[in-house]
Amino acid sequence: MLPPQTVAELDRYIIAQDDAKRAVAIALRNRWRRLQVQGEIREEITPKNIIMIGPTGVGKTEISRRLAKLVNAPFVKVEASKFTEVGYVGRDIDSIIRDLIESAYTLVKEEERIKVKEQAEQIAEEQLLTLLLPGSSRKKERPHRNPVSPYSTEEWSMGDTIILGDNQSEDSDPSEAPPSRRATREKLKRMLNAGELDDRIVEVETYKSVSAQMQILGPHGLGEIEGQIKDMFASMVPRQREVRKLPVREARKILRQEAEEVLLDHGNIAELAVARTQDTGIVFIDEIDKICGSEPKHGPDVSREGVQRDLLPLVEGTTVNTKYGPVRTEHILFIASGAFHTSKPSDLMPEFQGRFPIRVELTSLTPEHFVRILTEPKNALTKQYQELLKTENVDLVFTDDAIAEIAYMTAEVNSRTENIGARRLYTLLEKVLAQLSFEAHLHSGSQVVINKDYVQRELQDVVKDADLSRFIL
Repeated sequence: MLPPQTVAELDRYIIAQDDAKRAVAIALRNRWRRLQVQGEIREEITPKNIIMIGPTGVGKTEISRRLAKLVNAPFVKVEASKFTEVGYVGRDIDSIIRDLIESAYTLVKEEERIKVKEQAEQIAEEQLLTLLLPGSSRKKERPHRNPVSPYSTEEWSMGDTIILGDNQSEDSDPSEAPPSRRATREKLKRMLNAGELDDRIVEVETYKSVSAQMQILGPHGLGEIEGQIKDMFASMVPRQREVRKLPVREARKILRQEAEEVLLDHGNIAELAVARTQDTGIVFIDEIDKICGSEPKHGPDVSREGVQRDLLPLVEGTTVNTKYGPVRTEHILFIASGAFHTSKPSDLMPEFQGRFPIRVELTSLTPEHFVRILTEPKNALTKQYQELLKTENVDLVFTDDAIAEIAYMTAEVNSRTENIGARRLYTLLEKVLAQLSFEAHLHSGSQVVINKDYVQRELQDVVKDADLSRFIL
């Protein structure tokens, strides 16, 4: 995806912050360019990590999240304040990469699942036909068969015809089966594909999910070991099967999922997940300003600079052992963000600053920005509320002056209290529509228009009282 295309896609969800969008679009394109480079120099090209500086609620997190979705890349968001240096209570820094590869594994597995879906559907269909008509299997030996037949005899009514299934072995050679049985199976197959048998009840034998429910207490950094111990105990418990009576439509889903699991090459998926993590992984570190410390401190702040020291090898490039294999971090893109109200980026360790060469400042939002946020994005809040109330058969309409008034009041409250940016819109809109949401059933089948007077009536008293705004808005 070209940088202008990336920016255009981000514009569909995020208002303003053009500099930040351009920076991440260039970083994304440079990753693609590195993969096209031939020779040893390819390994020497490292990503240009980014620090986003700006108040809360202006789009820092949303930019990174949408970026990862655009390229279908492994993405993980972490808060720097939840991590501590080795020896203190808190999350282990390496868990960032472990979470990232879990995201990659999920992405790759879904992609591989799509590739085997058609084959899995065929296997599930054959299993269902055998359940519906025992003894009609098309294969003498089927490696993925479901061994349980619903009944020794089963009566089926198809128009004026009654079909009785006997207890013939499902492994019998189809060439030896009577022609009438093969014809019956084909007729059942047509009915199955047409959805005429979806409500029929069949008995399906499935594997019961087994999970090791335990909590392991231990020293800092035990997260990976704890997961491995749980997996080990889960694998020691023999997989149990259970017989369930289900409608055909549900049985088909379960049989297809089991067939997909058998067809998937989990070893190959793990290798692809490691490669995807190393080449396209994105780590978003929020609240990076919370681990700034310009001078040595004691007490609870003692580990701030220690977190930077522990993060440094991860950003510079190291190898982290995971259950899917070792993961190198040299080419993972790190995007950090912070408000930097009480500190500044220069308070970070010099070595840490050097690993984030690109700095982008995000601007505070104005009433004009709030108007655009309420109307332009694909997932605008006004559109969300309209869809919610549409489920109650209520046609919700916002006038232009209502949008402008909400935007103005949002900026006003942000200036008087804590400036939380666009997040204030959630609170104000919920306050405006609280009564309507409570009585939506009374307005079913009608149109409700939200205008400037309606907004002022619902918000005027709260917005005017600064003390009340602090507690309610």
